[in-house]
Amino acid sequence: MHKHTTVILFLFILLTLSGSAQQVLTLDECRSRALEANKGLKMSDMKQEETKNLQKAAFWQMMPKVSANGGYVWMQKSVELLSDEQKDRINNMGNTVQQSIDNAISDETSSIPIIGPAISDALTGIINNSGLSSTLNGIGNDITQALETDTRNTTFGAITISQPLYLGGKLNALYKTARLMNHLAGIEYDKKKEETLISVDEAYWQVISVKHKKELAENYARLLDTLNHNVEELVAAEMATKGDLAKVRVKLNEAQMSLTKASNGLALAKMLLAQRCGMPLDSDFDVAESTPAIAASAQDGLDIKQVWNDRRELQMLRISDSIASQGVRIAASSLKPNIALTGGYLFSNPNLFNGFQTEFGGTAFAGIALNIPILHPGGIYTLKAAKAKKREISYQIEQAQEMIELQVNKLRCELDLAYKKLAQAKSNLVQAEENLRLADESFKSGMCNSSDLMAAQTAWISAKSEVLDAEIEIEMDNVYLQQALGKTNHTITK
Repeated sequence: MHKHTTVILFLFILLTLSGSAQQVLTLDECRSRALEANKGLKMSDMKQEETKNLQKAAFWQMMPKVSANGGYVWMQKSVELLSDEQKDRINNMGNTVQQSIDNAISDETSSIPIIGPAISDALTGIINNSGLSSTLNGIGNDITQALETDTRNTTFGAITISQPLYLGGKLNALYKTARLMNHLAGIEYDKKKEETLISVDEAYWQVISVKHKKELAENYARLLDTLNHNVEELVAAEMATKGDLAKVRVKLNEAQMSLTKASNGLALAKMLLAQRCGMPLDSDFDVAESTPAIAASAQDGLDIKQVWNDRRELQMLRISDSIASQGVRIAASSLKPNIALTGGYLFSNPNLFNGFQTEFGGTAFAGIALNIPILHPGGIYTLKAAKAKKREISYQIEQAQEMIELQVNKLRCELDLAYKKLAQAKSNLVQAEENLRLADESFKSGMCNSSDLMAAQTAWISAKSEVLDAEIEIEMDNVYLQQALGKTNHTITK
């Protein structure tokens, strides 16, 4: 029973330790986390989506557009095609015609002796009995009724198709501008991604640096603790003075204080790395690599033109220059003729094409529209402004090329200096290790005092720290130089 209890307790402890194991992150894992959590990258991604849709919208500006329009209007009165006087004359045109005929007969027969009045009465009677007056009055009444328009309730609509034929080159320039903006957004995303990865590298190697300095501080504190114990024994054996012991204890206190500062510095460095990786600031983790991988100090010849082609800043400026060129075309289009083709189908109720009948009726139509600017001073100044903007960007490109060349040469010099510092630091470390070994042997044999040994230990710790600083400086200088050259060694993808 006791054996079983022991096994269960061992398994419980093992599970507890495995559940609380500290997370170890590699540099690539930190980069991946940073890319996933970076809000700036997400905004750049949305910027790409925005410009992609703007490009599609600009393309469809050049295509035919179909639209439908309609409406309803109520009016208190209908539209009248005839005046009241005209209606009265048309409605009574039979009476008017008969009266004119009667007068004409009377005038013609009045000159005939004896039988003239009889002929006049006979002809007038025939015409009166023929119903000519009533027939013509009826026709007139039908005409006035047919011309009555019931437009108090009017429904109308139209389906139109329009196709721009020539707008001074504006539509093509807008499409090219949208396409260039989409390309620009892609480069901005890559640049933001590169900046994010470099910021992670900086924080990561800062953790590595502080972590190793903490280890050095721990080693130094252990050495001084051992020395303190040895000096205490020497004081007890009256082979060292209390002054020697006091010096050792002062150095031990200083080492413990340095260790405390290193521990706090490591905690702050981890917080910074956690923040850039999108992790909670109180995350408990460790980093995997212990020392940076130092590449050989070999630099190829500088092809500055290739650097200009590779640098994203210049790529963005060149695209901005192309966008400015399209801006000049857009500004110039306002001073050029515009031609558009239009067509469609128009309908209404009452039917305008069938005597204003209360029914739907319509007709197809087609046409062409032409606009020729004659006096547009504002457009002239807009064009001048667009040309000035393009020249401004050209100057920006020239300035950026000069600054990039200066930056690259400066970073190459700094990297060469860092390699020399590393070589010197390694040489110093070899000497410091040998000096420490000799000082330790001399102290054990009583040939030197504790102060000499502590000085050798301090020199060794300082040399180790300088080697680590030089290695990390080379690592980051390489990263900065690759960025300045428009290249990147980052293999993490989105």
